[in-house]
Amino acid sequence: MITDFFPDFRSQRVDTGAATINTIVGGGGPPLLLLHGWPQNLLEWHRLAPKLAREFTVVATDLRGYGASGKPDSGERSVGYSKRSMAADQIAVMEQLGFKRFAVVGHDRGGRVAHRMALDHAERIERVAVLDIVPTRTVYGSVSKQLATAYFHWFLLIQPHPVPETLLAGQGEFLLRTLFRGVGEDAMPPPVFADYVRCFNDPATLHAMCEDYRAAAGIDLEHDEADIERRVSCPMLILWGEKGAMHRLYDVLETWQGRGTDVRGNALPCGHWMPEEVPDAVYDALRNFLHK
Repeated sequence: MITDFFPDFRSQRVDTGAATINTIVGGGGPPLLLLHGWPQNLLEWHRLAPKLAREFTVVATDLRGYGASGKPDSGERSVGYSKRSMAADQIAVMEQLGFKRFAVVGHDRGGRVAHRMALDHAERIERVAVLDIVPTRTVYGSVSKQLATAYFHWFLLIQPHPVPETLLAGQGEFLLRTLFRGVGEDAMPPPVFADYVRCFNDPATLHAMCEDYRAAAGIDLEHDEADIERRVSCPMLILWGEKGAMHRLYDVLETWQGRGTDVRGNALPCGHWMPEEVPDAVYDALRNFLHK
């Protein structure tokens, strides 16, 4: 599967001490880390990573709990799936690959991990691009009917174990077809969609995804509140889909400009699933940002 979609990439598993992270590496040039979102895995980058590998050493991983990465116990208050813990995984992966400083691109949940990396490990992050989100604290601080409708899963997945796990068990295909409605097979080929479904239907992955969201509604908010006066010090690129909910609900760029010292960005002609829907547009935006 991986080699089919990422020609000339090598696949490896990196033991961070806290989790084993499924990783692919390809290309040459400055190091660039790609972090996927929910409910996907590193296959999200299948249309974009090979393009970026022409100019960068591209590293793409499955986040802790997702895809083929390890699914460690979450501990008290889901701390094991806090964005701080997930960010530490990625720093360890890049360290073991020999990259002390690097750029990072995160979509959806990966964007939240990238944001935390840029705060906790500022000396390691050269540039950060965040795709189609606003900060977690902003979301939970501005709940409306429109947001709760568009992001219903935020409120389902945080319910106590085993409520969402039980309700969603074996329902991956139905839910994902609902979420990806309107995304064509050119963007998300059947083997990619099938892998997303396979992972979603794995009980350990489903539980880990719920823990990710439970952490977001609890300990992540505490971390964000403690850092409310801090700003991301490296350059930030913010991209979002003009057909997506973020565009309707927020002034996405203005929201992020309050969280960084050097923030720029724009909407792209797509919905939420940006790396798969409009890989060329995302590539152009990233290339211009990363080379400056």
